[in-house]
Amino acid sequence: MEVLKNCSKIESCEKKNRSYFDAGNAITIKSPESIMCAFIYNLNYGFGLSVKMDPLYLALSLHRRRKFDECIKICTQELEKTPLDQAFWLLKMRSLTSQVFVDDVEADEEGIAELLMDDNAISSVPRPGTSLRVPPITQSGRPITGMLRPGTQSSASKIGSMENTLKTPRTSRTARPMTSASGRFVRLGTASMLSGSSGSYDDGPFINLARLNIAKYATLPVLSKSLFEYILYKEGDVRHALDLAAQGSQHSTFNDWYWKLGLGKCYYKMGLLRDAETQFRSASKHNESTVDVYLWLGKVYLRLDQPLAALNIYKTGLTKFPSETFLLAYCARVHEALSQLEESVTIYKEILSYEATNVEAIACIAMHHFYCDQPEIGLRYYRHLLQMGTKNAQIYNNLGLCCYYSQQFDMAITCFEKALNAAQEDDLVADIWYNIGMIAIGSGDKQLASQAFRLALVADNTHPEAYNNLGVLEMTKTNPTTHNLHQAKAFFQASATASETNGCPIYEPHYNLSLIGEKTGHYDLSYQSVKKALSIYPNFYAAKAIYERIKKEYENV
Repeated sequence: MEVLKNCSKIESCEKKNRSYFDAGNAITIKSPESIMCAFIYNLNYGFGLSVKMDPLYLALSLHRRRKFDECIKICTQELEKTPLDQAFWLLKMRSLTSQVFVDDVEADEEGIAELLMDDNAISSVPRPGTSLRVPPITQSGRPITGMLRPGTQSSASKIGSMENTLKTPRTSRTARPMTSASGRFVRLGTASMLSGSSGSYDDGPFINLARLNIAKYATLPVLSKSLFEYILYKEGDVRHALDLAAQGSQHSTFNDWYWKLGLGKCYYKMGLLRDAETQFRSASKHNESTVDVYLWLGKVYLRLDQPLAALNIYKTGLTKFPSETFLLAYCARVHEALSQLEESVTIYKEILSYEATNVEAIACIAMHHFYCDQPEIGLRYYRHLLQMGTKNAQIYNNLGLCCYYSQQFDMAITCFEKALNAAQEDDLVADIWYNIGMIAIGSGDKQLASQAFRLALVADNTHPEAYNNLGVLEMTKTNPTTHNLHQAKAFFQASATASETNGCPIYEPHYNLSLIGEKTGHYDLSYQSVKKALSIYPNFYAAKAIYERIKKEYENV
């Protein structure tokens, strides 16, 4: 191509269907030849070059960069011009789904609705080591404390009965104790209905599911799968998603593992666990299936309280996907829930050999070393988490505990100060103040300990450990009076009530109440309290000794 030197040559480009506009206006580029024309025009006359990007390419770029609002806005504008443009329709649907997508393998809640509608038969007296409904204990028989995972606090399935769940009061932190997980997904899908510039151009839902021809879209593989995810995650309509997955699977002659996985998800959300198990097992037989199939199948068995079957599924998945950290992490969690801590730590160390920055594995190994009386090693792991950039109140709290038990008192105070500054939730603030109180007791400052425990109750008035320790401080005062004993008794009773309300009963307040009852001559109170302590911790030798003493007193009468 010869170099164009004057405006007349540039004008001749216009005759070849190359268009440009005057200075200051946007130039529409239609071919590489016109790009050179515009470039020379810009050089000769010094005017700016403004190129208009293709809307579809721009929307795709925004979607890849997770700028979903801007992508939806562009798609909406183009759909107003051409409502039947499938490219923009599909891209907008994918962006709306990505906005509200949650990892439903991890997010799982079980409330009263699941307990009432669950017709799956589960053994009420399982064998030791085969159930997740029995509270975990150490090898010596003591209940394990100090480990908190999402979904393990006040879970209805682990409390033991629906009666305790019904007694759970509504608080600022449990505004919906009786709702089901399926209801949660519905709210996720309906919380942001489309309107105006950010959603639909008719101020209504983007897709009217009531008028949707599911049979038509089930025959379009590219559109149907994105539509299924939109209905399931964005709209939260499990029934329509199930219908689409069933027809899509039928259209693929039942050879597409994706639709079997989708059917299993829908059945699981509807509580049809056995049907979900059938679909997941069928999907796992396909060579092109992904790790999600085994994760969901293991989740079904965990819901059925069959952790050993879930472990077998994860191990089967590891034979097909060796070194998959997700499967290894789930194996480690199940072992930890079964009180097989050594096996759990071994798997977490294996995860670190494949993924050295896995936060869960590092934190769990650090916790294990802390409870194995090796706070120096736990401190090293928690410091590694800080170096990785994981900075939150939990890390600083654990660092403070490790520093204290490693005799680094100055660093412990600094870590707890940072933990208090970073904490935002009331229950977390209460736990931090409780740990500060324990450190104050260890250093001999009972006044500071009492203030710390009371501040913990200010943040969370249902903190059972803080009530119990306040009662212990009242009992251990020099020359305790009757008033101190009555106040300690009130603290212990409040601690026992709070622990039962939270669904995690502890034996310490019952044992302390039995001591007060024996000391004041109220043997009936002491007898009832020590029986409750032994029901929680059967191998507690001190409670057994009180029980034998009170039993002898009754026999003497």
